[in-house]
Amino acid sequence: MSTPQKNQKINELSQQLAALREQKSRLDADVEEWIEKRDKFNEQFRKSNIKISELKARRDDLNEEVKELKARREKTKLEIREKIEQIRKLTKEIMALTKRKPSRTQRSLENEIKSIDWKIQTTSLNLKEEKELVEKVRQMESQLSIHKKIEELKQKRLELKAQTKSLQISNESYHTQLTSKAQRSMEIHKEMMEKIEESKKLRAEADRCHKFLVEVREKAKPLREEILKISDQIRQLKDNIKAVEITEKEMNEKSLREILQKQAKEKLEKGEKLTWEEFQLLAEDETQN
Repeated sequence: MSTPQKNQKINELSQQLAALREQKSRLDADVEEWIEKRDKFNEQFRKSNIKISELKARRDDLNEEVKELKARREKTKLEIREKIEQIRKLTKEIMALTKRKPSRTQRSLENEIKSIDWKIQTTSLNLKEEKELVEKVRQMESQLSIHKKIEELKQKRLELKAQTKSLQISNESYHTQLTSKAQRSMEIHKEMMEKIEESKKLRAEADRCHKFLVEVREKAKPLREEILKISDQIRQLKDNIKAVEITEKEMNEKSLREILQKQAKEKLEKGEKLTWEEFQLLAEDETQN
């Protein structure tokens, strides 16, 4: 192949190379675009997962609080039932004692007992009279004890009712808090599930972008190989042309030197004066011979 043919081939290959490089440039731009999209979705996916973790932690905290409030409510319910049972028993005792309650009032009995005690202490009584009065006091004190016992049981029942009311208020408070927190927990759970679905979609989009990225890179691979192949062919042709040029130059220089040496010899034989360059050419010729 002649040098002009080689140059023509280089031009053809260079045009092919430019077209291939343009194709590869477009594919490289596509690669960068898919990388940017994939990374964007991956970042959104990462942030979404952080939000999911935060929502899960808040939901779990609320569920733990709900669990604790349920335990308190159940404990309070049990205490209320126990108090109501105690009130019921006390009421039965009061009713039973009420049936035995004397017709006289507590104040009347207390006043008469005080009067008899005063009489015993301040009046001279014979033994029989004193014994009668002491017996009468004993009987009235027995009647009075029923009044006092009823009063004591009523007071205890009143205290139990107050305690029961306080427990019921606490129970209602626990129930209100429990309902509120359970509702909030469900709302957060719903939000978390929506976020999980969103996260799945983001992950799918990131995977889709990565898939296209791999496909584009695969398309670019044969182009890279073809570019390297053509670039190597061009380099080899250029090296070959350069080698030929060097050889031709060396041959031309040698031919010119031989002509100049011949002319110098002819001048020397004629007895003509030689230039310094002509003298050097003759010296080189003698050295080579």
